[in-house]
Amino acid sequence: MADSRVDTISRLAQWRIDSLGPCNIKKSDPFKVGIWNWHLSVDKSRYLYIRLFPEPSKISKEQPPIARFIIRVSSVGPNRRPAISPINERVLRTSEDFVWAVDSTFHGRFIVDVEFLDLKICPVNGLKGGEPNSIWPMEGMMQSVSSQSTLQCLSRMLDEAIHADVTINTIDGTLRAHKAILSASSPVFKSMFHHNLKEKESSIIYIEDMSLDACMTMLRYLYGTIKEEDFWKHRVSLLGAANKYDIADLKDACEESLLEDINSVNVLERLQEAWLYKLHKLKKGCLAYLFDFGKVYDIGDEINNFFRQADRELLVEMFQEVLTVWKPV
Repeated sequence: MADSRVDTISRLAQWRIDSLGPCNIKKSDPFKVGIWNWHLSVDKSRYLYIRLFPEPSKISKEQPPIARFIIRVSSVGPNRRPAISPINERVLRTSEDFVWAVDSTFHGRFIVDVEFLDLKICPVNGLKGGEPNSIWPMEGMMQSVSSQSTLQCLSRMLDEAIHADVTINTIDGTLRAHKAILSASSPVFKSMFHHNLKEKESSIIYIEDMSLDACMTMLRYLYGTIKEEDFWKHRVSLLGAANKYDIADLKDACEESLLEDINSVNVLERLQEAWLYKLHKLKKGCLAYLFDFGKVYDIGDEINNFFRQADRELLVEMFQEVLTVWKPV
């Protein structure tokens, strides 16, 4: 059935239900978020009972998810009246582990949104002393394919400035690095050291639009020793640097990461970054989040300020997106 399909983007799942009569039960098709397939179900009597649960499988049985999430229910159309659940965090194994009762005031077509704030994996078979691990900070491949011993050597070269031959001045400190690694990683750095530019003569690079910590994180990426938590902390600064110094793989990694956790708080900032750095996938994801998934209704004040400051060409694109997805109810 058409209204059993759940659409997903980033960490948001959206189920559009055409109709639900009294004493009626509907269950969604499975949808994938994280490493699990999920279902939503609604049961209408005096209240509207909403359930969220993983599809039965070996992984959901052995390593059930610990989900932190919000559910919103709203009628279709411009005058949405959303009912919003508290933030829930719990182990989900069966359809009885989470049931939310909403006053049944929704008639006709309505939308159920689930926004996953975090997903953790329970320790295997409830192993004592094991800590649940979030699946998202662990995602990505920030390390080089190089062997561990080589990575340790590169890390020492950077940390101890072994035979370092270039100085980098940041906004709040100085770092030492190696021309060969910078040149191999970036055509912009390579050009600095191979042409008669001031950097070739002085062996000094001025990167005064990055902090010391952010610049060190960029260097750790180039040396293959970056830590996931540092990448997530500095990924916006890294995006600017990747664009400036033409480090294509880092730019792609930043775009993919920023696309993973779009929400109503950061979507306009992400859209501006996508426009500034010509990130097609991120721009498309932000526009889909706002208009295809209807989250533009949740950020009225912010969107008004954004319209006053945004580039005219971006506003034209947003308007075209509205015309594409808008349909009379």
